[in-house]
Amino acid sequence: MSNKITNISRRDLLKGSALTAVTAVALPTIVPSSVFGTDAPSNRITMGCIGTGGQGSSNMKGFNAKSDCQVVAVCDVDAGHRENARERIGLDPKSCYNDFRELLAKDDIDAVSIATPDHWHVPTSIAAVRSGKDVYCEKPLTLTITEGRTLVEEVKRYSRVFQTGSQQRSSSEFHKACELVVNGRIGHLHTMRVGISGNNRTCEPTWAPEPVPEGFDYDMWLGPAPWEPYHHQRCHYEFRFMLEYSGGQMTNWGAHHLDIAQWGNQSDDTGPVEIRGKGEFPKTGLFTTALNAEVEYTYANGVKIFLKKGGGTRFEGAEGWIYVNRGKLEAEPKSLLDSVIGPDEIHLYKSNDHKQNFLDCIRSRKDPICNAEIGHRTSTVCHLGNISMLLDRPLKWDPQKEQFIGDDEANRMLWRPRRAPWRL
Repeated sequence: MSNKITNISRRDLLKGSALTAVTAVALPTIVPSSVFGTDAPSNRITMGCIGTGGQGSSNMKGFNAKSDCQVVAVCDVDAGHRENARERIGLDPKSCYNDFRELLAKDDIDAVSIATPDHWHVPTSIAAVRSGKDVYCEKPLTLTITEGRTLVEEVKRYSRVFQTGSQQRSSSEFHKACELVVNGRIGHLHTMRVGISGNNRTCEPTWAPEPVPEGFDYDMWLGPAPWEPYHHQRCHYEFRFMLEYSGGQMTNWGAHHLDIAQWGNQSDDTGPVEIRGKGEFPKTGLFTTALNAEVEYTYANGVKIFLKKGGGTRFEGAEGWIYVNRGKLEAEPKSLLDSVIGPDEIHLYKSNDHKQNFLDCIRSRKDPICNAEIGHRTSTVCHLGNISMLLDRPLKWDPQKEQFIGDDEANRMLWRPRRAPWRL
């Protein structure tokens, strides 16, 4: 036994699935982190960052600041982003890539942080788990419902640790709000009200193709999406306002606040059964996602969500309400916020640091607070709203089969064809 343990590398331990349960438990008793310290170079989790724009750069710096993590490679199809990331982290140019597949081929990387445009989230994540990497992927997790289910099954198949970047679950105000709701402090929950922004960028009413900037691999940026001529408003942040690449604020802020509604309704493994959406869509320019959205969701337990322009999540029950947003927690009666959850009541998963929770789970091989199933189910709620708005009619949904009931047209919108050669 001791000879076998001695020959197991730290990398093998982090891969997890190749070890027997007895070996995984026994190894720390031979070489505990307290001997060398979790911040010792040999104990650090090595990470590659795919996508180093705004959110990707923030994630990269956040992970690299952790004492038990080191960013050792970056990837971006924009040479400017890539060089900025290299300088911030102090990497050798040989550790900087244009093609994520080259980064994933490195066997000295334990995990990846993915902050690409949304249409790349699932293809990159699946490639990562198949290469043996654990994954932290930004929200919204998916572009379509069908690809989300495929991702969940691949994460299970390869026994990877997967964290969706819905960081509100690791903020105390959201945890407290949901824990009070699930323990009945507002009485029987009957209504949730979710607010999201309207489109927060102005689209030029007319546009013409532009030359691709030097150092920007536009064909790789498009990837599985349909080919379209380049325009500066098609890429970087504004991609989220085109249905080819994202779902607008429904999937942007919806992936935050609908996620909290799912948590408080204890529906992380299911979804609504009826959806009624009304949306206002652009009539000119490149943008195609809803300018304003109003969606009513009904769950099997009778709880309804009313989504419209605004912010945060409000839970309404027979005996009061709780409203939560970033840095804000309100209730009526106010005394609800002084309530203490007892030891025999429901205690929700607790994380005080979304990135550290992911790193800790890489070592323990436990599920993080927002795993692939949760991320997929939250994204599904967002997509259901978009599909109902686009079809301009109410829909019935089977959350177990993940199919619309009696609506072939709607079911055809559960997936998108992919541009060759990009296949899942």
